[in-house]
Amino acid sequence: MSIVSLKNVNKIYPNGAHAVYDFNIDIEPGEFIVMAGPSGCGKSTTLRMIAGLEEISSGDLIINGKRCNDLAPRDRDIAMVFQNYALYAHMTVYHNLAFSLMIRKIDSDEIHKRVMAAAEILGLVPYLNRKPKQLSGGQRQRIGIARALVMNPKLLICDEPISALDVSIRAQIINLLNELKEELGLTLIFIAHDLSVVKYFCDRIAVMYFGKMVELTTSDELFKHPLHPYTKALLSAIPKPDPNYEKQRQRLIYNPATAHNYTVDKPELKEIIPGHFVYCNEEEANKYLAEIKQ
Repeated sequence: MSIVSLKNVNKIYPNGAHAVYDFNIDIEPGEFIVMAGPSGCGKSTTLRMIAGLEEISSGDLIINGKRCNDLAPRDRDIAMVFQNYALYAHMTVYHNLAFSLMIRKIDSDEIHKRVMAAAEILGLVPYLNRKPKQLSGGQRQRIGIARALVMNPKLLICDEPISALDVSIRAQIINLLNELKEELGLTLIFIAHDLSVVKYFCDRIAVMYFGKMVELTTSDELFKHPLHPYTKALLSAIPKPDPNYEKQRQRLIYNPATAHNYTVDKPELKEIIPGHFVYCNEEEANKYLAEIKQ
């Protein structure tokens, strides 16, 4: 059974802005799912709906087989890691880790046990009495991850947790999250702009463009056979440590108005080959299939 399923989920704000369109996905226990796409495409909104921080306008959110649209965030067995750490500057590292447990009125001995266990896993024990401003960006992000782990979640949602970090630190944090996934049996949903960083860690990648999922498949398959024009444009922006390649690398530009003709044959999310879904019409689906065969 999937740990999370989104069925025709939409998000429409009071001003009429349609942020997420008919979003569908089934996430299996233990998966590492990456969501990619341009700023404003609905990635964070989708994750916030899963976490209960945004209301779902229509559709169904199923967590562990239970419809959770109206379930309070604290009852969803989910924890979140944020891009900007979201730490309390006036609190020590210890109290940052303990705070969410304290407001749930968990026994103080249990709080101490959980905080120390998370601090041990994340290598934060020497810093428990320090304030966040005394630590580096990488250390602060470790605090953010540890604060999520003290909740003993089954699902960890990571909203661009590495974008504010130095390049040298990003791979360390991804490695750490992957190790935690294996050790603790976590399921990860992760927003990333730089797919080259997560390429070797994630199981599947969901590519979004202006509120729609335009492609979904395994990491290997996406890099071997990108099909949707936006995915191709996204991957064309990734540099390689090869001067000869970089001299002739051409970035692709995606223009929906010229890339598609949906006046008659309307698009939908189609399975081109097993496990590889693309938002397209029938004519495009046949073209994509031929592309893979070539």
